[in-house]
Amino acid sequence: MTAPRFAEQLNLQIGNELAAHNQYLACAVYYDAKTMPQMAAFFYTQALEERDHALMMVQYLLDTDVEAVIPGVAAPVSSFEDVVAPVALALAQEKRVTEEINTLLRIAREENDYASEQFVQWFIKEQVEEVATMSDLLAVVTRNRDGIEDIEEFVAREQKSDDGDPTAPRVAGG
Repeated sequence: MTAPRFAEQLNLQIGNELAAHNQYLACAVYYDAKTMPQMAAFFYTQALEERDHALMMVQYLLDTDVEAVIPGVAAPVSSFEDVVAPVALALAQEKRVTEEINTLLRIAREENDYASEQFVQWFIKEQVEEVATMSDLLAVVTRNRDGIEDIEEFVAREQKSDDGDPTAPRVAGG
């Protein structure tokens, strides 16, 4: 049985993931408007990943007979001072999400909710990758803030297509 305290926090995290989805959409639109198709595509993809994370959490709650709540979320930041700002915001967001996921793990452990602890483990691994990706991207964008072509080339070269992670939790509706 899923611990009520864990379920409550996971429902909050669904909102956090949906807010991250919206924030990444806003970043993608910003780069699209700047005619930076590689950065736009990168952030559109990131937005879909965040939405999928929320839906993985929804599916877990459904699978454990716990009510899943889809909350409203605040509007994202949609105007930026330069091409570096969205990536800096994204890195800060990923660091915050890492702390939120760590809180979920802590609660699962405190409640002896072993199934929920196992569920959260995938997200722990995912956050290490997300923070590393955004850290690297921020370094490149900061170094090349006046060289948009160099930024676009880096993203095109470094962002590999993801064939999916067979260890990832199921996505609701997927």
